[in-house]
Amino acid sequence: MNEYKEKILKVCNESSTNTLMETLEIEYIDVGEDFLVAKMPVNPRVHQPDGVLHGGATVALAESVGSTASYIFMDAQKVFVRGIEIAANHVKSIKEGEVFAKAIIIHKGRTTQLWEIKVTDTEGNLISLCKLTTISLPRK
Repeated sequence: MNEYKEKILKVCNESSTNTLMETLEIEYIDVGEDFLVAKMPVNPRVHQPDGVLHGGATVALAESVGSTASYIFMDAQKVFVRGIEIAANHVKSIKEGEVFAKAIIIHKGRTTQLWEIKVTDTEGNLISLCKLTTISLPRK
């Protein structure tokens, strides 16, 4: 991994301290020109009562990776980013292991950004498909 990627991932992971991302053990693991990838362990901390990954934890992962991607791909010195809408289709359950969320930019506007986030298991099976809209607002 090159030095630039390592620096970006370090900043992303350090920004998770004392946040929901730290609670859910989300770790940013890869970044490219138009994507960001994070992983999250699947264990009882993120289960629903019947022992499978809770959809809310999946959506929290998706929104975290998409919002963080907007932050790193926009000029963070000039704008701050907020998620304004998220939709999720959960297509498969998982009981243990890890899930990976890859946010890919669909639309990168000055004000709004649209992200597709695919959440997969370690074998690449689709767990959830999410769409996130973020807004970049000027810093004062």
